[in-house]
Amino acid sequence: MKKYSVRLKRSAVKEIENIPRKADRRRIMAKIGGLADNPRPIGCQKLSGKNRYRIRQGVYRILYSIEDDILTVYVVKVAHQRNVYRGH
Repeated sequence: MKKYSVRLKRSAVKEIENIPRKADRRRIMAKIGGLADNPRPIGCQKLSGKNRYRIRQGVYRILYSIEDDILTVYVVKVAHQRNVYRGH
């Protein structure tokens, strides 16, 4: 399987930076890095209504889309589970 490139939206980077615990930030970045090898890991869910997927890391959710034709994963939002789906 070929490696995907992972791109983070600027707002997603800010959301990660605003997470208070450093350990949570590290785990989230590791989970995002793993999307390069497998953009549809065990536990990911396709969201209804949009061409987006969701993976969980603790109480945080990572929303992303996949462009298989150009082997790219776009991370669009990282937020706490209670706030992640608002406005998306």
